[in-house]
Amino acid sequence: MAGGWARDGAVSEQIDASISDELARMKAQQQPVGESLTHCADCEEEIPEKRRLARPGVKLCIDCQEERDGAKAQRGGINRRGSKDSQLK
Repeated sequence: MAGGWARDGAVSEQIDASISDELARMKAQQQPVGESLTHCADCEEEIPEKRRLARPGVKLCIDCQEERDGAKAQRGGINRRGSKDSQLK
């Protein structure tokens, strides 16, 4: 496959680097530790036993966890090649 100015294997290296970055980000996310709570720390609803067994150390019910996850800012992707506009300037 023709790569223009890119050397052979450059695209594969970019893909591998993106995958490595994402895996490192996922591993860095804090996982709950300790014993699971029986009731949600936010709304005090009962946390189902199946959730407590599936996610040891869980502190929030599903609704509150989804609310917190949705509140996180969406992270932007990394554009390793740059846009065409930036290459033309």
